[in-house]
Amino acid sequence: MTDLDLLLRAERVVLPDGVRPAAVGVCEGRIATVTSLDTPLPAARVVDLGEDEVLLPGLVDSHVHVNEPGRTEWEGFATATRAAAAGGVTTIVDMPLNSVPPTIDLRALRLKREIAGAKSRVDVAFWGGAVPESLGRLRELWEHGVSGFKCFLVDSGSPEFPALDLGQLEAAMHEIAAFDGLLIVHAEDSAVIEHHAASAGGPRYADFLSSRPRGAENLAVAHVIELARRTGCRIHLLHIASPDVLPMIESARHDGVRVSAETCPHYLAFAAEEIGDGATTYKCCPPIREGSAREALWRGLEVGALDLVVTDHSPSPPDLKCLDTGDFARAWGGISSLQLGLPVVWTEARRRGLGLDDVARWMSQAPARLAGLPAKGAIEVGRDADLCVLAPDEEFVVDPLRLHHRHPITPYAEQRLYGVVRSTWLRGAELDVDADPRGRLLQRGTS
Repeated sequence: MTDLDLLLRAERVVLPDGVRPAAVGVCEGRIATVTSLDTPLPAARVVDLGEDEVLLPGLVDSHVHVNEPGRTEWEGFATATRAAAAGGVTTIVDMPLNSVPPTIDLRALRLKREIAGAKSRVDVAFWGGAVPESLGRLRELWEHGVSGFKCFLVDSGSPEFPALDLGQLEAAMHEIAAFDGLLIVHAEDSAVIEHHAASAGGPRYADFLSSRPRGAENLAVAHVIELARRTGCRIHLLHIASPDVLPMIESARHDGVRVSAETCPHYLAFAAEEIGDGATTYKCCPPIREGSAREALWRGLEVGALDLVVTDHSPSPPDLKCLDTGDFARAWGGISSLQLGLPVVWTEARRRGLGLDDVARWMSQAPARLAGLPAKGAIEVGRDADLCVLAPDEEFVVDPLRLHHRHPITPYAEQRLYGVVRSTWLRGAELDVDADPRGRLLQRGTS
C-alpha cells in the first residue's frame, strides 16, 4: 500500500458490522483501508481520537429545504451547508421546493447547481419535483442525476409547487416506474384536511393538531401504497408522524411493494402534550403527535418498519412563524434542525438503550442508499472519507445564536442534549465552517 494521506485511529469506530477499535486510512479522499488499531501504517497525518470520542460515518440528510434561489432570505446553500458541517452532516439532498423556480425541469436544476456549486461546504445532491406541470417530462431530470421526485397530496404551502390529485399521482407512478425511478411522497389526504381546516386557527396547539389528524396521513399512505402496488413504482414515504401507517408499510413490503419510509428528529423527541399554546416554533406538517405516537415510532425504527431519520429542515424568516401572535393556522410549518439532528436523535436513542451503530444506520447508511449515493453512508473501503468525530457523552444546551442556519429559530432552544460534534471530515479533509466552500455537487449513482 502506498503511504496514506491520513490515518484516524479510535477505540470506537462505527463500522457497517458494529462498533470496534479500528484505524481508518485515507488516500485521495477515499477510505483506503480499515484495519486493527495497532496496525503500523505510514501516513502523512495521523489523528488519534480521544477516549471520549467516537468516529462515525458522515451523516447524509436526504430531506433538506435550502430554498435557494428565490427565497434565499429563508435559508441558502451557504448557511444550510455551514449548519450541516457543524452538525456532522457531510451530504445533503436538497428538496425541489421552496425555491423559485422549484426544481421541476432541467432549467431549474441547472440554476440550482450553478448557485450551489459556489457556496456549498458539504456535498449536495438534488431531488426533482413531480407536479401537474412536470408530468410527462420527468425522465429528463432523472437522466441528469436527480435522486428521485417529490410530490405532495395536499397543499404544499408554496404556490409554485401544487399537489397531485390521485389520478395525477397514478400517472406519475406509471411514468417513473417506466425508468425504475423513485417517487417520494408527502402523504396527507387533502379532503380530510380541508374538512378539519376550520379548527386550525388560533394559538392552541390542540386545535392545530386536530386540524391535521392521523386519519389524513393514514388514508393518504393507503392510497399511495395501493397505487404503488398497481404500478410497480418505487416509493418513499416522507416524515411519518402517525404510527398507524407502520403495519400498512410492513404488509405492503411482505406483498412485494417497494416502499421505504422515514421519520424526523422532532417526531422522536417531542410530544403534543408538552407543546405550549402559541409555541409556533413547533409547527410542522404532519404535526408532532402524542407521546404514545412518539414511542410507537421508536419501536418502528427498532423493528425496521421505518428505514431512516432525516431532519426535514424547513426554515423561514421569523415573521412567518407568527411568534408575536402564536397563530398556528398562519405560521409557517417547518422546523429548523439541520445542525442538531444527530444530538437530538442520539439523546433519545441512548435513553432507550440503542447504540450509535443504530443512529449511523438510520442517519447515514439508509439515506445514502435512498438517494442513490454509493460513495456515501459508511466507513468502508472505497467510499468517500466522510467522517464525524462525536463526543457522545458530552452534554450541551442549545443556544440558537450559536446555530449556523440563517435564522436563530428552533424548538430545541434551551434543550439539554448529548453528543457534541468535535469535527467533520469531507473526503479526508477536516471542515472549517468559516473556510472557503469545498462541497461537490452529486448525481445519483456516481461513486
